[in-house]
Amino acid sequence: MLALKQALSIVSTQALGGSWQPSDETGLEAWYKFNTGITLNGSDVARWADSSSNSFDMAQATASKQPAYNSGAIDFDASATQSLQTASDILLSGAFTIGIKLFPALNNVIVLGDNTINNEFFKITNSTQLRFKTDGSQVDITVNDGDLKADNYLVITRNASNLVTLYVNGVAQTDTETLAGTANIDAIGVRNPNTNAYDGTISEIQIFETESTALTANVNTYLSNI
Repeated sequence: MLALKQALSIVSTQALGGSWQPSDETGLEAWYKFNTGITLNGSDVARWADSSSNSFDMAQATASKQPAYNSGAIDFDASATQSLQTASDILLSGAFTIGIKLFPALNNVIVLGDNTINNEFFKITNSTQLRFKTDGSQVDITVNDGDLKADNYLVITRNASNLVTLYVNGVAQTDTETLAGTANIDAIGVRNPNTNAYDGTISEIQIFETESTALTANVNTYLSNI
């Protein structure tokens, strides 16, 4: 029991800024870090810089489509089709891990997607269902423990066998699905063509092109402390 407590303490310390950071992972593709790398246009967000070394900065030149800045979180308004977009796609062709801290206000909203290619997105369909679509195929993961339309941290993983698993606030959901194909991402909050705009806040996004038990645990613990 003492060893277990010590291990949990170590993971917690790492997530709070100790020895583990997303940037330590060689598989880190993009990191939109809480309250970091944000360029404001007045009180709105014009750019959210990528804290990885890959420069997938998310930006919005149109003022009316710039989400608001809200105490470190990015606050999107679906009625204005607000979004942030990067000039080049993040490509996830195999295993991946995506961690997100968010609080959606509506159902049927895109969290991550591609606004230049059809049928590429991660969408909160309703309070108990997350849809992952790529290359024209889709899977719906049903939540058995939690409510997606709430203040949550989500971790979505796909392993080498294309098994897709959703964690809600650190809890792996019973429903798992299988979906191959390359996930293209170039936008936060919208998909092609400017459809299903996100409404609510997003505080952090971590995207890795790898998947492992250790990485999943670290991402979950890190997000739990935001």
